Amino acid sequence: MRVKVLQSLYAFFQSGNDDLADGEKELLFGIEKIYDLYLYQFSLLEELLRQEERFIEDQRNKHLPTEEDLNPSTRFQDNQCLRMIAASKDLHDRCKKKSINWNNNQDLVRKLLQHIKSQHYFKEYSRASFVSFEADRDFIVKLIKKDLMHFELLHHYYEEKSIYWLDDWELVNKMLIKTLLETGDGSSGLQLMELFKEEDDRDFARNLFKKTILNEKELDKIISAKTRNWDIERIALMDIIIMKMALTEILKFQNIPIKVSLNEYIELSKMYSTPKSKVFINGVLDKLVAEFLQDKKINKTVKG
Repeated sequence: MRVKVLQSLYAFFQSGNDDLADGEKELLFGIEKIYDLYLYQFSLLEELLRQEERFIEDQRNKHLPTEEDLNPSTRFQDNQCLRMIAASKDLHDRCKKKSINWNNNQDLVRKLLQHIKSQHYFKEYSRASFVSFEADRDFIVKLIKKDLMHFELLHHYYEEKSIYWLDDWELVNKMLIKTLLETGDGSSGLQLMELFKEEDDRDFARNLFKKTILNEKELDKIISAKTRNWDIERIALMDIIIMKMALTEILKFQNIPIKVSLNEYIELSKMYSTPKSKVFINGVLDKLVAEFLQDKKINKTVKG
């Protein structure tokens, strides 16, 4: 939620837009598009499995098949994690509802599969004798990190489908990996993340977005007071927005512990700021929180 709020605030301030309702609408639409990409990536993993099944069948049905054609390695085809994904009725239902499929992009899937099968880690996996769900899952996680995240043709495909996905690529693949790592032994099937874990998440995103904008002038004064040696207009816009969001959450959201907020925005600064900016942001926030507590401007727990 915080990542999308940050991206939406950055776009809002960059555009010079002053229509809060329009900005909020864009925020919620952007969150929905992230979830579409999440489903596309899971659907692609299943399609890679189907593509391998077709390839093995075609090789066996050749006019003069070789011994390798008749007895290929089926390690990838039998991958228990891929089988779990392919068996997920929940995934199929959600993809069907959003018309997500790869029917018209089989050439792209074939090229991706060929590329994966040419990689050293794939050949090692195909030769391995030890089989377990955990080993199969770890292989798929490696496949996501090494190839799904970096295959150029796939990037081009997604770029053409939605401009919203350019900034969401790394985040969505982390969501994909997190989902798989939380499957345990796979006995409970694929447990997809929800667009919003609960309705409160939607309200949190909307309120964080709105309150950061509505309290912008107050936040500028607070930040300026702690950055006197810096011209606030020369501090990177992304860094300013991260600090404004953090302060909004700390000051305006009484149910979120201070430590939780600080940890979340430290992570955001790692993702979206330079190493120097990250240290600067953390230093400013630490000083301000200490001052708020001393002056009793906030009255909530520090511990997460």
